[in-house]
Amino acid sequence: MKGRVIRNTGSNYIVSTAEGSEISCKVKGNFRIKGIRTTNPVAVGDEVEVVKSDSPGAPAFITAISPRRNYIIRRASNLSKEAHIIASNVDMALLVVTLAHPTTSTTFIDRFLATAEAYNVQAGLIINKIDLLDTPEYKELLEAVTYLYQSIGYTVIHVSAKTGSGMEDLRDKLKGNTTLLTGNSGVGKSTIINALIPGADVKTSEISAVHDQGMHTTTFSEMYDLSCDSHIIDTPGIRGFGTIDFDRYEVAHYFPEIFKISSGCRFGNCTHTHEPGCAVLSALDNQYIATSRYNSYLSILEDATPEEFSKYRKPE
Repeated sequence: MKGRVIRNTGSNYIVSTAEGSEISCKVKGNFRIKGIRTTNPVAVGDEVEVVKSDSPGAPAFITAISPRRNYIIRRASNLSKEAHIIASNVDMALLVVTLAHPTTSTTFIDRFLATAEAYNVQAGLIINKIDLLDTPEYKELLEAVTYLYQSIGYTVIHVSAKTGSGMEDLRDKLKGNTTLLTGNSGVGKSTIINALIPGADVKTSEISAVHDQGMHTTTFSEMYDLSCDSHIIDTPGIRGFGTIDFDRYEVAHYFPEIFKISSGCRFGNCTHTHEPGCAVLSALDNQYIATSRYNSYLSILEDATPEEFSKYRKPE
């Protein structure tokens, strides 16, 4: 029996079948570790093969995963494993960010976008809580961040889940797609889903007054139906976004503006850190590349080759 994984509840997975039923499944131990170097061999969005037991009350088992057309992955927090798959087989991945209460770092944004590029996922940004950006300084910041990412080619949607501003634009963007929604804790992702899907009743929590950060309210990943052809995958809030398995000579490929300019570099294997005739460094000096983006690029190089590139970091 074939189906799609729509919920991860720790050791169990909920699979939705073509007939419309939902089956609670487990993964056999040998399948869990066989050739898989991630904390979760099965992810929400996976198309899987399920075998039911003939014994009453016995669990069904996922026995195979169909080839994934794409997925989003990050470095696992569990040091005994290598990576964690956030979701698979998505049409789009939208990162929910906030510019105040809490503030999402540009490094986090850029690491997410670079990972989406690396794994062939269309990505964009949802800037939430725009109702809080009511001072000239915040409005200028909103305009600058929006311009930066739109100029690179990313979709940027402004919303306030609290007031409803921009929610129709977001709903239109989601139509006909399976979309991953993710972001730091406290950015209002759960509130956005509750606004999009009345009755979803996704748990929310207040921001910590001490640390200006959110608490994890979503415990496991889950897929919600917006309509018959539109779906949202909700994930637990992410504190950091560690990249994984990036070749240092390919990192620039995942920063579209850097990759475009790098065609003018003197050397084909240029790392854009110190080499003579580097078109990227020239563009950086002339402010054609944002310093924040370049520093994010360097941070991923540091992941690939620790400490080697830290001395090239530009002051923000």
